[in-house]
Parts: sequence; C-alpha cells; structure tokens
Amino acid sequence: MGSGQEADTWEWLRHAACTSVDPELFFPVGDSGPAAEQAERAKKVCHGCAVESECLEWALATGRAFGVWGGTDEEERRRLRRRAERRRASDGPPPRPRGSAAPGRPPRP
Repeated sequence: MGSGQEADTWEWLRHAACTSVDPELFFPVGDSGPAAEQAERAKKVCHGCAVESECLEWALATGRAFGVWGGTDEEERRRLRRRAERRRASDGPPPRPRGSAAPGRPPRP
C-alpha cells in the first residue's frame, strides 16, 4: 500500500468482511445452478459487511466486471452503470436563457 491519497483509497478494505473468507467465493464461474448459489452466499457476506457501500462505489468507479463486489454481481453492476449513464444523459447541458445565442451566432432580438 502506498501513502497519502492512495492509502486513503484502500482504507475501507481494512474493515471488509470478505478479507477473512476464501476469495474464490466471490468469483463464481457461471450464473446459474451452483454458481448462482455461490454468488448468493458471497452477497450474504457483503450484506453483513460494514463497508459494503464503499466496496460497491469502488467496484463501479474501477469498472470491476467480474465477481461479487459490494453485494452485487456483474449484471447488477451493469444495470447500475446503465442507470447512472441514463441519468447523466437526461440531465444534459443546462438550458440557455431565452434570447441567448447559440455559440458562434448573434443573439436573437
């Protein structure tokens, strides 16, 4: 671990419940049958964790595509990212005041 901001970035991990569990639990192979059951067991560990939300934020910010992070699986994180992208897109640029000109055009009377 580094110092300064890098160390702060990982501080939440010191409190993570998963650090005392076999890491393979959080990386099921597949998404049905035994793998789905494994993912649910991993999520239970997450849901009992004091830093579940920090873990999820980190997983979304760093694009974790595989495994269970912050109580979510790959598909759940994809949905969260799509929802966030739609929100950002729907916010769009702020509206221009009436009568203001578009960039490079003179104002309308």
